[in-house]
Amino acid sequence: MNLTGKKIAVLGCGRSGVAAARLALAKGAAEVCIFDSNPQATCNDSSLNFVPGADEQQARDFAADIVILSPGIEADIPWTLAFTCAGAPIVGEIELGYHFYKGRTIAITGTNGKTTTTALLEHILQQAGHSAVACGNYGYPLCELALQPEQPEFAVLEVSSFQMETIHDFRPEVAIWLNFAPDHMDRYTKVEDYFNAKLRVFENMSADQLAIVRVGENLPGLTPRIAEFSSVSDSGQLSYKNGSIMEGSRALTSLRGTTLEQAHNAENAMAATLACRAVGLRDDEIFAGLHSFCPPGHRCETVAEIDGVLWLNDSKSTNLHSTEAAVRSQTRPIILLAGGKDKGLDYTAINPMLAEKARCCIVFGQIAEQLCETFSPVCKTIKVTTVEEAVTAALGEAERGDVVLFSPGTSSFDQFTGYVQRGECFRRAVRQALNL
Repeated sequence: MNLTGKKIAVLGCGRSGVAAARLALAKGAAEVCIFDSNPQATCNDSSLNFVPGADEQQARDFAADIVILSPGIEADIPWTLAFTCAGAPIVGEIELGYHFYKGRTIAITGTNGKTTTTALLEHILQQAGHSAVACGNYGYPLCELALQPEQPEFAVLEVSSFQMETIHDFRPEVAIWLNFAPDHMDRYTKVEDYFNAKLRVFENMSADQLAIVRVGENLPGLTPRIAEFSSVSDSGQLSYKNGSIMEGSRALTSLRGTTLEQAHNAENAMAATLACRAVGLRDDEIFAGLHSFCPPGHRCETVAEIDGVLWLNDSKSTNLHSTEAAVRSQTRPIILLAGGKDKGLDYTAINPMLAEKARCCIVFGQIAEQLCETFSPVCKTIKVTTVEEAVTAALGEAERGDVVLFSPGTSSFDQFTGYVQRGECFRRAVRQALNL
């Protein structure tokens, strides 16, 4: 990608936008300006040209040669398209970084498990003596890696559907597809649009590269060779049985007692194992990393176990598929705490599992009424307003041997700035309720 002498508009003033602007200047762009539609937006690099509260007329007046899009901004809205009036192509931050990053790239996508798998791959590679950095939708923007004078050997890149919408040449050496379920229906008009955006991660890959795919995902027309895994089927290269990762009938390593023991995390571990094998690591190096890994917070993490009741924080669950995976992984009776923002999803699909595993559901937030109507036919359901009230209700319902599972199943933006703040609220409420 030749940026020399180009006039570049960067849309979005977050970390990705700032990194893209810096990279564009470093690679010879004649003029770079960051634009944000929010009049209250701020840019943390005062050396960069920045226009907060930019309108469509300012976009047209700038007459960019190239438009660099941050992942949170939609490509087809009038504000974004106004920057393309002079025929400028729209390029995502991932695409820009890819053209100037010279190391090896492993890409991870899926509806759930992306961040855990990304962090796990980074950990295994680093433990095995390689320089590796988690980036993309988790960790650093890829453009920041491309700016480093000594670039890491591996970019372990979590990619979202939003980021894949604006690729052109992006081609990872290994791409992982963990799973797929409807999500982000507040952005996409059809499930097929969300699916096809994620599927673009494989678009430019060649037959000598590797796609790692969960068994049964039904991905059409893949060019790269395929390796499969599953915790519920033994038809792939790797499976999961009695707490161990299996290759055929042979147990490779046990995950008992590790942070990856539950079935959904075992699938992340299997995907990471196949990726690490593909880039040349030995099994002993991989398994050492699996056993020493501590996942990022708010992902089925233990907050407390008091009086025989286990309290789990799965605030990162921002869609139904994630909650379904968390519920499926439990072997104890469940008190489920769910709720948050209305994302237009249908929650009836989880009812058979709740009927089997849940003693009670406690629902909160903007979507509480809908969840109450959905869940109450299959199990006792209590409607509250806040996370704190949900914890108090759970304390009254829980019995010895239960697990209280905080797995909201939707985003947090009705009451919180994000899943991290929501998870921290849950932790505090549990500790206060239990006098810890």
